[in-house]
Amino acid sequence: MSLSLNKHKMPEQDPKVRAKNFDEVTLGYSHEDAVNEAKRCLSCKHAPCRQGCPVQVDIPAFIKHLKEGDADAAIATIKNVNSLPAVCGRVCPQEEQCEKHCVLAKKGEAVGIGRLERYAADYARNKGELVTPVDYAADAQKVAVVGSGPAGLTAAGDLAKLGYKVTVFEALHAPGGVLVYGIPEFRLPKEAVVKAEIDNLRKLGVDIVVNAVAGKTFTIDELMEEEGYEAVFIATGAGLPHFMGIPGENLNGVYAANEFLTRCNLMKAYKFPHSGTPIHVGKRVAVVGGGNVAMDAARTALRLGADQVYIVYRRSEEELPARLEEVHHAKEEGIEFQLLTNPVAVVGNEQGWVSALKCIRMELGEPDASGRRRPVEIPDSEFDLAVDTVVIAIGQGPNPLVQSTTKGLDTNKRGNIIADSETGATSKPGVFAGGDIVTGAATVILAMGAGKKAAAAIDQYLMAKRAETK
Repeated sequence: MSLSLNKHKMPEQDPKVRAKNFDEVTLGYSHEDAVNEAKRCLSCKHAPCRQGCPVQVDIPAFIKHLKEGDADAAIATIKNVNSLPAVCGRVCPQEEQCEKHCVLAKKGEAVGIGRLERYAADYARNKGELVTPVDYAADAQKVAVVGSGPAGLTAAGDLAKLGYKVTVFEALHAPGGVLVYGIPEFRLPKEAVVKAEIDNLRKLGVDIVVNAVAGKTFTIDELMEEEGYEAVFIATGAGLPHFMGIPGENLNGVYAANEFLTRCNLMKAYKFPHSGTPIHVGKRVAVVGGGNVAMDAARTALRLGADQVYIVYRRSEEELPARLEEVHHAKEEGIEFQLLTNPVAVVGNEQGWVSALKCIRMELGEPDASGRRRPVEIPDSEFDLAVDTVVIAIGQGPNPLVQSTTKGLDTNKRGNIIADSETGATSKPGVFAGGDIVTGAATVILAMGAGKKAAAAIDQYLMAKRAETK
């Protein structure tokens, strides 16, 4: 049988159907599809795919198990280093990481590594995973993890397996961080996937405390000085929205993407009135930005009943930072892309509600510091886009609460915590940090990689500390 240069197709909901519901868009491989896709792997001796994985999954090994039809061995291999495979298989940008280095990608499509990881994880969950609780020593050291997003959950799982008593503190009423408030249900099911992954951590012995706001309910110093935690990992993410600073952003009908998605995902506004949280979405919605968050907001607006949804982005399609898959799905669902277009003001009516987004056409000039060609305004090209809802999705930064209430914790000019890129160590002894609070908004898998590195460094730190006291 000749080797296919194309991935086996992922089953999906029909675009016209899925644009009206919040069920998962992609349906996952069957056993036969997974085995056949695994057989495309060349089992390269030097395994270039591994160098693109921030958590160092042994990709050739787990795929070899799937080739042989042994999904149990495959998921065991993945779980050796990745405690959230069902999440990663769905939302990680594999095309920019492991799959980017696949030898097959030079002549065709890379092996569907993410799809195979998802298959293995879903297989294990559907079968009913057995999680063996950690047998903690009587004198096990206590570690606090502040934030229950991907960085925090990864660090908590790794530390628990190393024998530390871990407590995760989460500011919101449900754990998961960006996995529950940011990423929509149709990309990442909350009950079936996220809750199941978190429940596995609880079964290991990780304690999770919700409604616990670091800097308000407690401080980092109190955890260490009064509560007996010998190390703290700060993983509070990047939840502070950025705005454009243009006229009209305070009008009714203007949302930060964070608020828009949090109301819908975490607060279940899409189920209103069966949930207690309403959300106002007009018939014509403009989402400003071109990243994955913008795609999530636009596709969510469509599912909430908008007739027309625009992505307004100041560069061309080539520069869109969103995943190709997300852009493709958005287009299939009928999202209209207003490219090389930049908002200059939000226009309102006499009642204070949005009535239009005033925009200007752009053209690409010389490259800027990011290496992308800088958008330049075209004179006298302003026009009004008639909309009644505007969602600003141009990025987010760190909430300053933890940094401002923690003595001796160094931050940069953007307010991010300064931490060693390999260990997560901060300027404050015993305090480590990782994920978006350090790097700014990035990907789930990069945050997980930071959590893994920090867990290993905390282990080294606490072993050394224990040796000193003996």
